[in-house]
Amino acid sequence: MIIHNEPVAKAGLPLSQAKKLLIMLHGRGDRAESFIQLAEDLTAPDFAFLAPQAIQNKWYPYSFMAPISKNEPQLSLSLSGLSELMDDLDGLNFKTKDIFFLGFSQGACLTLEYCARHAKVYGGIIALTGGLLGERVDTTHYSGNFQGTPIFIGASDHDPHVPEIRIDESVAILSQMGAKVTKKIYPDMGHTINQDEINIANDMLNHLTNS
Repeated sequence: MIIHNEPVAKAGLPLSQAKKLLIMLHGRGDRAESFIQLAEDLTAPDFAFLAPQAIQNKWYPYSFMAPISKNEPQLSLSLSGLSELMDDLDGLNFKTKDIFFLGFSQGACLTLEYCARHAKVYGGIIALTGGLLGERVDTTHYSGNFQGTPIFIGASDHDPHVPEIRIDESVAILSQMGAKVTKKIYPDMGHTINQDEINIANDMLNHLTNS
């Protein structure tokens, strides 16, 4: 599977056998084949894992809080790549309620932005250190309703790239769009992923898988 001439890394069950799917979006400077190794820490035996690769290892060139126009055209290209991936999954008979997202940093921001622009019932959305994009969040870009989709946003209280005020704004907007949002801020965590976030991700995947 290739999106915009970039490979999509795979792990877990083959798509033809999986009951659920987790789409994993890496952070700036990372690579899909590296980030998908996080799947080894996830307890999701019925899942396939897909990790698209960002062009030049980044989903957009500047801060997620820069004006949207400054991050174009690469932002739109990244968003359209996710739409292309979702279209491909339609042909495999995955329902959106069986599709989960997990992103870190830039990947978390892109995950939230994509899902807000295409809000519907997803299995779950896990955003590790991220928020909605833009110098000011423009909700006119967003449409649909999450209809109770669970969203988890975790981050450090002193993150150099993602301020808590933007996370709070994102939580409010996503909640207004019908999501069931949980936010957790970790003291002095830094710009990384911790074990508690992995545990929460596993709880989400396991609970929803067994529902």
